Amino acid sequence: MGGVFRKLGSMAINGVWQIGFIARFLWLILVYSGQSFTRLHLTIRELYFSGVLSLLIILVSGLFVGLVLGLQGYEILQRYGSTEAMGTLVALSLLRELGPVVAGLLFASRAGSAVTAEIGLMKVTEQLKAMDMMAVSPIARVVAPRFWGGVISMPLLAALFSTMGIFGGWLIGVVFIGVDHGAFWGQMQSAVDFQYDVLNGVYKSCAFGVAVALIAVFEGYDCVPTAEGVSRAITRTVVSSALAILALDFVMTSFMFRGL
Repeated sequence: MGGVFRKLGSMAINGVWQIGFIARFLWLILVYSGQSFTRLHLTIRELYFSGVLSLLIILVSGLFVGLVLGLQGYEILQRYGSTEAMGTLVALSLLRELGPVVAGLLFASRAGSAVTAEIGLMKVTEQLKAMDMMAVSPIARVVAPRFWGGVISMPLLAALFSTMGIFGGWLIGVVFIGVDHGAFWGQMQSAVDFQYDVLNGVYKSCAFGVAVALIAVFEGYDCVPTAEGVSRAITRTVVSSALAILALDFVMTSFMFRGL
């Protein structure tokens, strides 16, 4: 019985230590961000790596999510004679929830894991130690540009995901099923509120971007410098990012909900 309590206590202490270490790590990133922005080409390169190279999976996934959402929504709305509200259903589902959440999960799987692997490999090959010896801060040179590349890329990718999803809903609803074109767009425009629906989705995607980018760079920087350690860090990045996205989505939705 004593061993169980010792194990629980050890887990609690390690959890508190890791939270404190992540908070200090984030503070260092913010402190050294000024130095990283003086080398703007590093941040632009990470924007390309995290954002542009993720476009394919984001756009294709958004299109298919919109197609499926349109099919499922039409079947449900048809029962109540409200097929004209299909545009509203697709737009609100994507802008409020599916766009930021699914884009965040895809971003964590594609870009977050790659960032962790890259920084972890640099730690294994002692490139980070070499920078320290040359009086070059690895936080400013390696970590901060990748962090800001992820933070900036995430809202843009979520917006593109929602756009492609709405296009997919229009394609399946108007072109293939035959929903009225004017009703599809008209009801969508009248139902979607810019501040409550669009901006709240942007706020969510920004929060998800900070969480995923921070987890990715932290796990890479903190990994055990072995092949097994890097692989475990990549796994932790994907799992922790997914849990963080879903938890943040619940918390932010609860505060943004009009009924509260």
